[in-house]
Amino acid sequence: MKDTAVITGAASGIGLATAHLFIKHHIPVALIDMDGEALEKLKQQYPEHTIQIFQGNVANKEEMKRIFKDLSSSVSTISTLFANAGINGKVTSIEAFDPDDWDKTIHTNLRGTFLTVKYAIPFMKKHGGSIVLTSSVNGTRTFSNIGMSAYSASKAGIVAFGKMAALELSHYHIRVNTILPGAIKTNIDERTYREDTELESLSFHKKVDSFPTSAADPIEIAQTVYFLSTNEAKHISGTEIVIDAGQTLL
Repeated sequence: MKDTAVITGAASGIGLATAHLFIKHHIPVALIDMDGEALEKLKQQYPEHTIQIFQGNVANKEEMKRIFKDLSSSVSTISTLFANAGINGKVTSIEAFDPDDWDKTIHTNLRGTFLTVKYAIPFMKKHGGSIVLTSSVNGTRTFSNIGMSAYSASKAGIVAFGKMAALELSHYHIRVNTILPGAIKTNIDERTYREDTELESLSFHKKVDSFPTSAADPIEIAQTVYFLSTNEAKHISGTEIVIDAGQTLL
């Protein structure tokens, strides 16, 4: 089978937009998400295209081992890995943060990224390829979103992990880069659980002019992921790309 692109968190938002873009470029895809029904609907939109779908939790070691084992029966080479799955999780004060809620966010975002990369490496070692990780401007460029300490810590960790992976995997000609999206028009807020009463007294209120650029569409992030997968980006590795139209400069 032709080299395959693997995308996690592929059922919605940035992952879904990226899946559509790779499919339109006639690249076989393997899509991973907890929402198997949404993945099936996506697959049905492209009956002539090679699409494999896998339902699973990226933070679960056994599920990810199973997915990549199943993938190995039909795919020998992964050309692009987009480790994108993530959640906002609980948004609350550090004092009120339940440790289990903290762990869920860290496990999904950081452990999930690690497991995805870990189990993809054997598919990429022989021919090289591109790995793209999804971090965020939260925890890397901005720190004023009170209540998002777990999310920000996980996203900062992904940046550091990406740099370590870029150096280590350069032996196999695997490039690793991290994207840092700003405000995006996605449904991630549906899986965000804010405790506003815990945050009100801790929030900072700043009067600023509204930024002239609106939140990005997911396809605008997907286009960067696709670029990083091509030969035009063959000398880019170990770096972060901020995709926010300059909003975090304000």
